[in-house]
Amino acid sequence: MGHQNKLKQYMRPIYDSILETIGDTPMIKLNKIAQDFPCPVYAKVEYFNPGHSVKDRMALKMIEDAEARGDLKPGGTIIECTSGNTGMGLALAAIVKGYKLICTLSDKQSKEKMDILRAMGAEVYVCPTNVAPEHPDSYYSVASKLNKEIPNSFYPYQYDNLSNREAHYESTGPEIWEQTEGKVTHFVVGVGTGGTISGVGKYLKEQNPNIKVWGIDTYGSVFKKYHETGEFDEKEIYSYITEGIGEDILPKNVDFSVIDYFEKVTDKDGALATRELAKKEGLFLGYSCGSAFQGLRQLKDQLTPEDAVVVLFHDHGSRYVGKVYNDDWMRDRGFLAPANKVAKDLIDGHSHLPLVTVSTTAPISNAASLMKTHDITQIPVMQNGQMVGSIDDQTLLSSMVDNPSNATLVGDIMGPAYPVVELTTSIEDIAKMVKGGHRAVLVKFGEGLHIITKQDIITAMS
Repeated sequence: MGHQNKLKQYMRPIYDSILETIGDTPMIKLNKIAQDFPCPVYAKVEYFNPGHSVKDRMALKMIEDAEARGDLKPGGTIIECTSGNTGMGLALAAIVKGYKLICTLSDKQSKEKMDILRAMGAEVYVCPTNVAPEHPDSYYSVASKLNKEIPNSFYPYQYDNLSNREAHYESTGPEIWEQTEGKVTHFVVGVGTGGTISGVGKYLKEQNPNIKVWGIDTYGSVFKKYHETGEFDEKEIYSYITEGIGEDILPKNVDFSVIDYFEKVTDKDGALATRELAKKEGLFLGYSCGSAFQGLRQLKDQLTPEDAVVVLFHDHGSRYVGKVYNDDWMRDRGFLAPANKVAKDLIDGHSHLPLVTVSTTAPISNAASLMKTHDITQIPVMQNGQMVGSIDDQTLLSSMVDNPSNATLVGDIMGPAYPVVELTTSIEDIAKMVKGGHRAVLVKFGEGLHIITKQDIITAMS
């Protein structure tokens, strides 16, 4: 009987649909990454929602409230501008409730988000990022235009739809209060539409007015300056890479009165913190989650041992595999130091080309012709299938000047054979060989050899 009671305690009900699994996400203590903090730091991990983001909560609330008002009718079409996560939440609701979904996204959003939305039955319009909100091609304007053109359609517009922040006042805020047993002193979260920070912040401050609510912003967004000065400064607006936080508008969902402070985080620092959370805590998170933690880390000197911090992590890393979790993407933006290159990297641009060689018994005019035809300055010299020497343009020129008849053979003036290295030989070691007197080196590749020249090294190191 005792075993049965214990089992019953941990059993979950059978849900009528995926929508009933939204909310009740776990709180997880951060350990290694927060070990230098003076107080405990807890993460409210929202990727445990079925759509893998905090946006599931508000997406369902917006739909249910619209149904109650009569704004969304059976067989209707939902049209929304989204960074991807709200679209996923709306997709779940649309599938279960029988609506069509159209999403407009800016082109800075990850391909994974677009593909996931399409996989969930949404029609996706990709719009340019670097246009003003009022521009006809912005994702706001395209959504509004489609809403006007399509009969029986509903445009939730998450930025100004107050059902957004109400969802978090009703669910996310109470969950955080209960999970911390009312001990939370600071709530930290990235700010985009403003629904999460405003709804949670309002609820928590009603329970304890001393709780600090910190919003995390990004460079290129208007929130921080507006909060501190009351000025909407368009000069603050510029393109940024971070997804899901920051805005070039002031959504009605942002209740600045419940926010105590905004901290800005760079694109680079947010991306690096995202990867750090995965490696140190096993939390495979989205880009803005790293920004949220980094913002908190920048403010840790304001914390005391008596505090208890909750940082909300918005979404899952699966939507950013091609971006922040991709080393090449990170390096291209200067977020990671260049990789330690090896011989294989140096020949990638010409590994498909055959190695040009010349025989010891060939006249030097043949070598000159090969250099001209292939636009090269040095050639390995072969004898009986073996690499026995080398000839370069300087040696060739000297010989042609000294012996205008061009009767000289390659074997008569050739220099030493180029050293042969492995594909894994470092660029540093190859550079030392070339600096030490060799005009080039050869590398084993497949069944043959390829040449690495001074120019290859210079290009790779520049």
